[in-house]
Amino acid sequence: MQDNATEVTAAGIARLAGVGRAAVSNWRRRHADFPKPVGGSETSPSFALAEVEDWLRRQGKLAEVPLRERVWQQLAGHPEGPVTGLVHAGCVLLIVHARPTVWLEVSAGSDERLAALLPEALEQVLPAGPAVRPALRPPTAPRLLPSVPLLRGVADLAAELGARRAFEFLVGRHLDANPRQYTLTPAELARLMADLAGPARTVLDPACGTGALLRAVDPCPDQELYAQDSAPDLAALTALRLALGTRATVHAAVGDTLRADAHPDLRADAVLCHPPFNERNWGHDELAYDARWEYGFPARTESELAWVQHALARLRAGGTAVLLMPPASASRRSGRRIRADLLRRGALRAVVALPTGAAPPYNLPLHLWVLRRPEQVPAQPRVLLVDAGRFTGEGRGGPDWDAVRDAVLDAWRTTDRTGDLEERPGLARSVPVIDLLDDDVDLAPARHLPPPAVADGAAALTAVRERLGETLRLAADLTPPPADTGRPAHWPLTTVGELARGGALTMSTGGSGGPARVPVLTDHDVLAGTAPSGTLPESDGEAVLTRPGDVVVPVLGGGAVARVIDESTAGAALGRNLVLLRPEPAELDPWFLAGFLRGTANHRQASSYASTATRLDVRRLQLPRLPPAEQRRYGARFRALDEFERALRRAGRLGDQLVRGMYDGLTDGSVAPD
Repeated sequence: MQDNATEVTAAGIARLAGVGRAAVSNWRRRHADFPKPVGGSETSPSFALAEVEDWLRRQGKLAEVPLRERVWQQLAGHPEGPVTGLVHAGCVLLIVHARPTVWLEVSAGSDERLAALLPEALEQVLPAGPAVRPALRPPTAPRLLPSVPLLRGVADLAAELGARRAFEFLVGRHLDANPRQYTLTPAELARLMADLAGPARTVLDPACGTGALLRAVDPCPDQELYAQDSAPDLAALTALRLALGTRATVHAAVGDTLRADAHPDLRADAVLCHPPFNERNWGHDELAYDARWEYGFPARTESELAWVQHALARLRAGGTAVLLMPPASASRRSGRRIRADLLRRGALRAVVALPTGAAPPYNLPLHLWVLRRPEQVPAQPRVLLVDAGRFTGEGRGGPDWDAVRDAVLDAWRTTDRTGDLEERPGLARSVPVIDLLDDDVDLAPARHLPPPAVADGAAALTAVRERLGETLRLAADLTPPPADTGRPAHWPLTTVGELARGGALTMSTGGSGGPARVPVLTDHDVLAGTAPSGTLPESDGEAVLTRPGDVVVPVLGGGAVARVIDESTAGAALGRNLVLLRPEPAELDPWFLAGFLRGTANHRQASSYASTATRLDVRRLQLPRLPPAEQRRYGARFRALDEFERALRRAGRLGDQLVRGMYDGLTDGSVAPD
C-alpha cells in the first residue's frame, strides 16, 4: 500500500457498510484484524480506504454502495485533500468529455501507466478546448499517481451520469460538506443577477469563486467568459465547471484582481461580481494613482467601491455591471463622494434591497447595484430604488425567489426601457438623482420609498383576527382527550436499519442536487411544519422527490421530529440533513412509523453528540413489531396529534401576524386607537 493512499474516516466506513458509527467502534474493539489508523487524530482517526474495503469484503459487511457514494468517499479522503482530487477529477472528465477514445487508450493498463500518460493527454485536450490554461495546468505524473483510483471511479461515474453531471455532483457535494470554507452565491440569486445584466457576448466575473455567476449566464453565439480569483483552487474549479458546462470560450486566471488584473484590456458587455466584503487589505496603499478610480479614490474601509469602479472600468460603453453589495455601502459616510459622482454621471442605475436570507451573510438584507458605463452623461439622471424585503421567506428556507424575480426584473426592465417608473408604494420608485445629493447620499431604498398603501390595513387585520379565531376553535376541537393510564409496553422491537435490510422500507438522503425549479423541503421546513421553501445546491445531480406517505426525519439538531408527506408537499426535492423513509404500505403504516420515531427516549438512544451539535443515526431508531391492524390504530392517534400540532402552529403564526399588524397600524395611523 502506498503511504499516501486514500483515507476514510469512521463516518465514511459506516456509510460504506450501511451501519451506524457505533458499529464501526465495536468492530475496532472486537476484531484484532481491523485495519489500523493511518492518519487523523486519536479522537478522529482515519484509515486506508483500500484496507477497509478489503476487510469489509472479507467479513461480508460491505454494503452495495452506489457508485457515486464510493467515488465521493475516494474524493473526500484524497491524500492531498478533496480540492486537489476535484481538480484532478475535472481534468480527467475533460478528456472523457472531449476525447473519449483518448481516455480509453490511456486508462488501459497499470495505474503507473495511466498517471504517466495523463499529462500528455491533457496537453492534447486543453489547447483544442476552452482557453483555461492560465488557471489550469496539467498535473504532473507523480502528483496524479495517488489520484488514479479516484480517476477510474470518476470515469465510471461519467459513463453513468455524463461528464458534466458527474463533476457537478462532486463539486456540489464538496461545497455542501464544507459550507464555512466558501462564500457561495445561491443559484437563484446568480440567475437574477445574470438576468439584470441581460444578454451578453463577453462576460467578466473578477471574483469568480466557484463560478456560480458565470454559469448562470444565458448562452449566445461566440460567447466569451472571463474569470479571475485570487485562490488558485477556485479559479481551477471555475475553469473546469465552465469548460464542461458551456460552449463558450473560457479565459480563467489566478491573481488578486485589484492588484494584478489579468484582463486589463477587456471591455466586456457585462460584469457580474460577488466581491469579498469588508476587506481592509485590498491595495489601498499601492493603488492610490490607479486609472480605475474614475469616480474617486476609495477609502481603506470602502473595498466594495473599489470593486464597483473596477467593474465599470472593464465595461464597454453601454455595458452593464451587477454587483452584490453589503447594505452599509449605500450609506457609509466614507463613500458618499464616490456614490454622489456615480449618480451625477449616470453610472449607477439601480439599487435593489434583497430580502434577508438571500445570500450569506444570511442575517443581512444585501443589496444589488446595477451600473452602466455611460455613453454620455444624462441631462436629468434618475436611479431606480427597489425594496424586495417583503418577499422574505419563513425560517431559513430563503426568500420567495419567484416573487423577487418578478418584482425586480419588471421594475428594472420598465425603467430601462422608458427611463421612468410609475411609483409602486413600498416596492419601487424611480428617483431623480438631485433628490439624493444631500450630505449623506444615502441610497438605502427603504428610506426613499413611500410606505405601502394602507387603505385596507384595518380590513386585513380583521381578516387575520377572524382566521385566528377559527384556528383557535379548531385547535380546541382537536385537543387530545384525557389520557388513560396504561402499563409500560414490552413489545418486541426492531430498528429502521433492520426494516430497510428486510425490504419493509427504503431509505434515501437528500441534498445532492436536481432540477433548479423544484421546490426543496429543508430541515427547517420539517422542524417548523412549513411548506417547502429551499433551493437545491448548484448541482445537476438527481434529486430525491417526495411522495405521499413518505416519512422525513431531520438528522441534525436533537429534536424528536418526523413528518409524513401529504399531497401538498409531495413532489418536493429532499434537502440536505434529511433522511427519507419510504415504507411498503402492506407492511408499515406511515403514521405509525412517524409516531414511534418521535419518541424522546428513542431519539436519545439513536443520537451521537459532537462538541456543538447532535446527529441522529436514523438506522438505530426503534419501533415495535405490531400487526398491521394495531399499527393503523396507533397511526390514527398519531395523525390526530399531528393535526392538533399543526393547528397550534398556525394559531401561533396568525397571532404573531395580528400583533405585528396592530403595532404597525397604530404607529402609521392606519388603525385608530379606539
